[in-house]
Order: sequence, then structure tokens, then C-alpha cells
Amino acid sequence: MTPAKRIQYHEYGGPEVLRLEDFQPAPPGPGEVQVRVKAAAANPMDRKIRSGEMKLLTGRKFPRGLGHDFAGVVIAVGDGVTRLGVGDEVLGGASLRAAGAFAEVVVAEENAVVAKPANLSWEEAAALPVVGLTAFQAVVNLGRLRAGQAVFIHGCLGGVGRSAAQIALAHGASVGGSCRDTAVPEARDLGISPIVDFDFDAAKLAKRFDVVFDTAGTLPVRAARTLLKPGGRAIDINPTPAKFVRSALPGPFRVLVSKATLADLDAVAQAAGKGILRLPVARSVPLGEAIAALTDFERSPRRGKLVITTS
Repeated sequence: MTPAKRIQYHEYGGPEVLRLEDFQPAPPGPGEVQVRVKAAAANPMDRKIRSGEMKLLTGRKFPRGLGHDFAGVVIAVGDGVTRLGVGDEVLGGASLRAAGAFAEVVVAEENAVVAKPANLSWEEAAALPVVGLTAFQAVVNLGRLRAGQAVFIHGCLGGVGRSAAQIALAHGASVGGSCRDTAVPEARDLGISPIVDFDFDAAKLAKRFDVVFDTAGTLPVRAARTLLKPGGRAIDINPTPAKFVRSALPGPFRVLVSKATLADLDAVAQAAGKGILRLPVARSVPLGEAIAALTDFERSPRRGKLVITTS
């Protein structure tokens, strides 16, 4: 295959290490698909990986491509792939170690790629995988959410928080959450109630929630315990050694490290296709302008996804 363009880096560091360079796309291996990327979406995880905060999981081999979430068209399949074929429109995520979605071509495992609903744009589809999958696995799988239950989402308007709120509401749960004062009308429009600021008094909401989902990683343990009903579950997606230890002990606290599974990713895609799950795109830029946009988003975070397009 001819060389293609991608954003990559040759050492861990800040956004200044990023380069838009030619690379030689790898052919898909067994159980993999090669995709012509139409759009890819940035996540906070991308910064952590590029800076080296997750090097124990991602390795030290350079150059490394950046980005995980993508939507595009299958252009080749590896041995054993039967569910997807050349020409299929898909959305999915590159693996944590491989990455490389901010590119013209990416390779991903088949079980991390599903059909793109026809009514979703490339940008809308690319915004879904990481945040949608994390939210679904937190509230539905780990939270064991049932209709009639109540969920509290700390950081309810971030990508994962917004996804979790929509998924929980669609499952017949009520949703409360925390956000900045300026964002209260937006949270209310999603159907979230009660709404509090980040520095709230948990005692005023004591024992009201079956699931407490901390998307920001800043909710004190005591506050989470106060919010929970007896037998409730508290879920965190910002792992630290101390949180992993707490998660291993008996009790309500669990740390989630999401992993792509076909059934969960397909459920997220179908929810988006039905209009149940919607994520705002704050900005869409072509690949040639992506490094500047990534730098700007990192220095001035904002609600909504940054999406990188290739055509």
C-alpha cells in the first residue's frame, strides 16, 4: 500500500512533539480490519497517552500514532474476518497500544468495529466509541442499572457524563448530576434533576442514588458513600493505585477500565442511530490543521468533541 499521512510522535511529551508525517500502513492481521478514515475524534485519554502517563499500558515503541476513535470505510480485512467486508461503513476504536486513528488509514481489531448507522454523519459516528462505550459499561454493565433506579453523575456534561445520562434515561432511570453553574440549563434540557455544582453538600442528597458515577475522578469517597442507597454502587473511571486497591476490597466502590466488546459497542451505535445518544461536536478540522486544534483544545478545554476529518 502507498504511504499515508498520520499524526504521530517520536517521544513522549506535550503537544509540541506531534508531527503530521508519512507512514506505511500495516496490512490487517488475523482478526483485524484496515479502514480508510473519514473522521476521528479526540479524547482526554489521547493527552495522557502522548504525555507518557500510560506508558506501562501503551509501551515505548516509537513513532507512535495518536488517536483511537474513528469512522470510515473498510478497505481490507485480515484472515478470519467474516462479519465485515470491504466497502462497509463502520465506526470503532483502535487498540490502546496501537492507536493511530488521527490518520488517513488505521488498523483495528474486528471486535472493536461495528457498522455505522446510516443516519449518522462521519463526525457524529467518530465521536461515539470511547465515551459511549465507557458510559454504557459503567452504568449498564458495572452499575447493573434497572428501570426506576436513580443515578448520580459527577461531571454530567463531559463526553462520558453526557453519554451516561442519556443511556441511563433511556433505560428508565432518573438522573441527577453535577456541572458548572453556567451549564445548568444545558443539563436541565437533557432531563437531569437534581443538578448541583461540583462543590456540593452531599448530605443534602443522602441515600438517594442506586449508582454514583464519578466521571471527573474528583468526588470524595465520603461524598459518594453519602449519596448511595444501601446496596448501591459507586463507579470511577479515573484509575489510581489507591482506587484499584479500594476496588478490590468488599464494598460499593469499583474502578472501570473500559474495553471494547462487540455487543456493547453495537448497543452504543444503535442507541445513536435511534437518536437516544447524541454528542455535540464543538469543532471539526481537516487533518492538516489537527495539531494546532489539538493543542488549542488541550490548553482551553471546552464541552463538545474535537473531530478530525480526512476528506
